Amino acid sequence: MKSAIVVFPGTNRERDMALALKRATGRDPAIVWHSGEALPEVDLIVLPGGFAHGDYLRCGAMAAHSPIMAEVKKRAEQGVAVLAVCNGFQAACEAGLLPGVLMPNACLKFVCRDVHLRVERSVRPFTGRYNAGTVIRVPVAHHDGNYYADRETLDRLEGEGRVIFRYSAPDGTLGEAHNPNGSARHIAGILNARGNVLGLMPHPEDLVDPVMGGSDGLGLFQGLAESLAA
Repeated sequence: MKSAIVVFPGTNRERDMALALKRATGRDPAIVWHSGEALPEVDLIVLPGGFAHGDYLRCGAMAAHSPIMAEVKKRAEQGVAVLAVCNGFQAACEAGLLPGVLMPNACLKFVCRDVHLRVERSVRPFTGRYNAGTVIRVPVAHHDGNYYADRETLDRLEGEGRVIFRYSAPDGTLGEAHNPNGSARHIAGILNARGNVLGLMPHPEDLVDPVMGGSDGLGLFQGLAESLAA
């Protein structure tokens, strides 16, 4: 599997993402600066976490208009897989790759801690390594992770099976006490209609090795490598 990570001014999780991808694939991903208009031929494009353009205007709003994003959207329309994590999820929503918006956390504070996610569907290429109902532990680090969409959109996401991760208790039960940001219906990650773009706020790339304190996130990258292998 060949991959590329798009880097914006203020991105700070590209190295973590590169390590996770290499661990799963054995290949170093290409690092692509946002001001260009070309991407290499790859199987996966990653929009990583950070604070693109200092999070001015709205988180991800300026990144969504970077020159490279026209090509990202074109590739996504062609079926290339796109993984958008944290700030990348914000940018993907602002760019129209995914519905909804990420608002300030309900507590109005930056949240940085481990959370539990319930895998809602086992679906290639992203969650094929997990069984539906599996609960994984991964970190979050964001101020604007409160996923919001209107009721019609939320119902459509639910009905089409596009809600992939929800914040949960370790045993998989749902409740406000386990929702770190107030996201609607405890949503932590969603797919686009075609199923090739995944956006999520938590950082699976930061738990891919026991030395990090756990490897629950590794399955996502292994699943991508298996699904997208040439």
